[in-house]
Amino acid sequence: MTSKKTYTRPDTVLAVSGRDPDNNFGIVNPPVYHASTILSPTMDKFENRIPFEGYGYGRNGTPTQKALEDAVAAIEGAHRSIAVQSGLAAVTGAIVGFLKTGDHMLVTDNAYGPARRFANTTLKGFGVETTYFDPMIGGEGLAKLMRPNTKVVYLEAPGSQTFEVQDVDGMAAVAKKAGAAVMIDNTWATPLYFKPFDHGCDISIHAGTKYIVGHSDAMMGIISCATREMFEIAKTACQSFGFHAAPDDCYLALRGLRTMGVRLRHHEKSGLEIANWLKTRPEVDKVLHPALPDCPGHENWKKQFKGSSGLFSFTLRDGIKRPAVAAMLDGMDIFGMGASWGGYESLMIPAHPDQYRTAVPWPEGKQLLRVHIGLEDVEDLKTDLAEGFERLNRAHNA
Repeated sequence: MTSKKTYTRPDTVLAVSGRDPDNNFGIVNPPVYHASTILSPTMDKFENRIPFEGYGYGRNGTPTQKALEDAVAAIEGAHRSIAVQSGLAAVTGAIVGFLKTGDHMLVTDNAYGPARRFANTTLKGFGVETTYFDPMIGGEGLAKLMRPNTKVVYLEAPGSQTFEVQDVDGMAAVAKKAGAAVMIDNTWATPLYFKPFDHGCDISIHAGTKYIVGHSDAMMGIISCATREMFEIAKTACQSFGFHAAPDDCYLALRGLRTMGVRLRHHEKSGLEIANWLKTRPEVDKVLHPALPDCPGHENWKKQFKGSSGLFSFTLRDGIKRPAVAAMLDGMDIFGMGASWGGYESLMIPAHPDQYRTAVPWPEGKQLLRVHIGLEDVEDLKTDLAEGFERLNRAHNA
């Protein structure tokens, strides 16, 4: 049966939102609608279709897509959400609707690499200027960078690879006062551990490929919008560029969403245990995990976030060269080398902030490894890491 009540406790919201068994023959999960053509029963209804409502063509949405969008909007507290074909499509689809030639955008210096590439290439070609800022400057520092033509302030807390946590409240207040739209990549924390709309954001962006899908088997992006106005701008942009999410991927994302709360608690617990274990290793210089007191922006994390996930980084002590890092990574048994994260499997990759950071350059030669702690037993993960450090030490001392 379809729930007749509105629930607010996260685990229940994840379980019941976006379901309609009463209209699907009692079937618990929304079915997968494969559709391009959608028929109208009369000419009047065909010619008077309401924008953004109902179903008129497969590219603009199906009941499967709407079920996912409704469920994400419910857990995030959004007016509406928009499902698109990838996390990057969510980034670009959200941004592009709010900018035109001559506009200016402010972007945190620790933003997702492809988001920076979009700003530096496509938006630049369209005549939009982007300024990158130190993620730790706070609202007062951001105010000094605002211009009359600043239309978007783009945040990512914590930031990709280096995990600084911005003062979202302070920055959002400054941006909103100046009339700029505030967007945030909320993939790391998910709607369970951070509520962007409670902190002044207008748009929340997710690589649903990560924790929402949770099983490394589907590409997915989600744009959640605080208001009807924001939704119509973002949805129009996505429709204009032909962005949409495939029905089977929507089904997989909705399936993953049901268990996200359970999985995320495991990722958080194991991630913290591994992070603290890494702090004891002589090979490690610093662990960049927002829940640790010495991580940049930790106080912001404590004030604004309800928890942490399984993704963080650590730096190696000075003097360790690339061949030693390769000896460690090439021989890992459980930890795989893959660019994604958020699935059930643990991953570890070399990261290179020195190749893109501009507002706050990364120290030359500082080796950074990004890890995602999956659902494996934490003791087995420690063993795999310890054996990796042995290989690193042998190569370094050879």
